[in-house]
Amino acid sequence: MSIRLRLTLLYTVILALTLTAFGMALYNVQAQSTYHREMHALAEWVKVVVAHRSRGYGPRGPQMPLVPPFPVEESPWPRRAGARAIYTQLLDLEGRVFIRSANLEDFTLPLSSAGLFALRQGKPWVEQITIENERFLTYSMPVIIRGQVVEIVQVARSIADQERYLSTLRRNLIVGGAVAVAFAFVSGWIMAGIVLRPIHRITQTARAIGEARDLSRRVQYRGPNDELGQLATTFNTMLAQLEQAYKQQQQFVADVSHELRTPLTTLRGNLGLLRREPPISAEDRAEVLSDMEEECERLIRLVNNLLALARAEARRSFQTRPVEVGPLLEEVCRQANLLDPTRTIVCHSGVNVAVLADRDALKQVLLILLDNALKHTTDDVTVGAAVERGQVLLSVADRGPGIEAERLPHLFERFSPVKEGGCGPTTGLGLAIAKSLVEAQGGTITVESRLGEGSTFTVALPLAVGE
Repeated sequence: MSIRLRLTLLYTVILALTLTAFGMALYNVQAQSTYHREMHALAEWVKVVVAHRSRGYGPRGPQMPLVPPFPVEESPWPRRAGARAIYTQLLDLEGRVFIRSANLEDFTLPLSSAGLFALRQGKPWVEQITIENERFLTYSMPVIIRGQVVEIVQVARSIADQERYLSTLRRNLIVGGAVAVAFAFVSGWIMAGIVLRPIHRITQTARAIGEARDLSRRVQYRGPNDELGQLATTFNTMLAQLEQAYKQQQQFVADVSHELRTPLTTLRGNLGLLRREPPISAEDRAEVLSDMEEECERLIRLVNNLLALARAEARRSFQTRPVEVGPLLEEVCRQANLLDPTRTIVCHSGVNVAVLADRDALKQVLLILLDNALKHTTDDVTVGAAVERGQVLLSVADRGPGIEAERLPHLFERFSPVKEGGCGPTTGLGLAIAKSLVEAQGGTITVESRLGEGSTFTVALPLAVGE
């Protein structure tokens, strides 16, 4: 079932329930109001009769004529012809009729046994009766003299007109509600289609992008900035990010292919030299094997760096916890010194603070920065730490030739090595790996460099408060 159909059905069901509740309430109000008016009219009539009968009783019984002094309708039977006529009769305590109005002729208004019992107790009684398929409302009241019930006054009026009115009202409510629900379903279907049209366009755009693999396409939305507008904007933003990531991935594949091509070409050429007939000299053979060994090591470093970069950019879950800065710097400086024992690494590890980070990842970042400094400079390297604005700043500084200003914005991109001023091969992935690892821990990495004065790499991570 589509969202459009579900929304339409939901809207229609809610409206149908609302109309049903409103129609039932309206019908009940009208019915109670109608019957209340009829009952009030009968009650006023019966009060007149009871008052008259009460005044006509003396100490020894009735002293007034038994014929009631009130007008009677002259309409003949059947009573339907005189729907507004009031029919009156007087009953004794046994329920026997001894006086009736002329319009009743010889017909007797029925009274239930429960009604007779209530009237004997001095309570009025109201009930509906059916005479010849016509509904009547009867109102009965006892005549009480000196605290005793002496007779019963019973009046009735046809409520056929009221029944027909209520029946017509009920039919109109049902038909009108059905028409309203049908109209609501059609209009709801149309409105849902209009509202969901941007989603349909998003679906079509996504399908077209998947078929054509064209990430440059965007969803065209010109409506208000509501939820659908925000969805279209978010979808377009996602497409822009995917397009950028796709282009970066293409560039990355191209760069990797370029980096792999050189050592593989060298290895293939050297293998051709080793298979040449007549064979090359022993001295040349040794040089070729040494060259092949270096190229294989270069390939291994490149593959390892690519794997490290992929894991870092995958934003794996780091276990960040307080890490003592002093011991970490001493350990990093000691291991970095093994890379080139002839170089001096100045380690300022006297700060007594803790940083919130993943220890292994932070150690790998510092080793990358130190290795990069040792490869591209020939002077001493300084490692230090400082606290500033709730952050721990870890720095690796050298006094090498520096980095050109135009290269600084691209320094942390893949395959963008600094200008070699020292010795040792490079893959151009170390700084990209360092940047991904630092950002995955919620930190930042920056560089400051001046030609002829050296470079300083700074890693900023949150200070572990309370540790």
